[in-house]
Amino acid sequence: MNNERYTQILASAFIAVILFTVGFYAGRKDSSNNVPLGLLNATSTSSANMGAFWKAWSVLDEKFVGASSTSPKVADQTKIWGAIEGLTDSYGDPYTVFFPPVESKSFEEEISGSFGGVGMEIGVTDGLLTVIAPLKGTPAEAAGVKALDKILMIGDKSALKMTTNEAINMIRGEIGTPVVVTFERKGVKEPIVKTLIRAKIEIPTVSTKLLAENVFVISLYNFSATSPNLFRGALREFIKSGSDKLVLDLRNNPGGYLEAALDMASWFLPTGKTVVSEDFGDKAEPKIYRSKGYDIFTDKLKFVILVNEGSASASEILAGALREYNKAILMGTKTFGKGSVQELVDITDETSLKVTVAHWLTPNGNSISNGGLAPDIDVQLTPENTKNGNDPQLNEAVKYLLSK
Repeated sequence: MNNERYTQILASAFIAVILFTVGFYAGRKDSSNNVPLGLLNATSTSSANMGAFWKAWSVLDEKFVGASSTSPKVADQTKIWGAIEGLTDSYGDPYTVFFPPVESKSFEEEISGSFGGVGMEIGVTDGLLTVIAPLKGTPAEAAGVKALDKILMIGDKSALKMTTNEAINMIRGEIGTPVVVTFERKGVKEPIVKTLIRAKIEIPTVSTKLLAENVFVISLYNFSATSPNLFRGALREFIKSGSDKLVLDLRNNPGGYLEAALDMASWFLPTGKTVVSEDFGDKAEPKIYRSKGYDIFTDKLKFVILVNEGSASASEILAGALREYNKAILMGTKTFGKGSVQELVDITDETSLKVTVAHWLTPNGNSISNGGLAPDIDVQLTPENTKNGNDPQLNEAVKYLLSK
């Protein structure tokens, strides 16, 4: 696993992480009390009553009887994974997750950028599994899944108490096979049931087009390791077009690498300007991430950034910084509000712990997690104004740029 910081999360592909290693050894069982020696050596606060844990371990070990005579004995290592999962869950943070061996392998595949599934970025809002964004060109997008759809069921199993980890494992499967997902959507009375056909998910990055009105559009679908170079190429196309009107479309972009967002912001900001800061609370001093100062555009640039409820994490970092330095206006609908930072710590060779360690703040000190970013110009999408493939948000952006 490489040492990269992500802004996402997820519950899914594109999670904000640093990958690093710490030592951990579970040890063998001590015959006197049936407690693994490694756990006995674990550190704890003086206020914690660890005796309750050891007693529960001992009682279960001595008295538990399985549902049938053939029920397998629970291995000590499996109990340890369960204990760590319970400890992690006690923090009440949907983005702080323990990955036992099988789940840890799935997570590594997830952040590699290519995997089998249906193409939905999943998070948690209001205690429910929620679609952050359907990824471009995937079965989820083709089926009409929308950002902020709540997941009620996966197959015949309720998803109301599932973790993002459990949901992802259920949704994934053999390429070409179906998975039925039931959604709840704001404004729609009845649940929405969709059969999604699993496919190999290749995450797209950038596309460009020059509109008839001489407005240049860069659509950015994620912040991957290759995004900075691709974005540089898109800006080169924009300059060659001769246009001074730019739309950056970050709708349904769930985020990705922080470094990619910093590099992109640097094309519009002078050297040393704060792009985002990392607030660790009382754990450490804030860390400030600054522009590299490419700063190639003048004040004559007319610039709109399109955002919606599927714009999260690195999208919010980039959009927030460029808005607060008056480089661009935001148009569309309020962003998702994924402003927390996770680190992925290797607990053993086969397990890992993803833990929230900080929150992102915009250059003016506003927390992205506090409800996301409200657009400067709100443009809602409705069944009426999106008929026949109409895009009222892009149309409004073009209209605004032409008026400038």
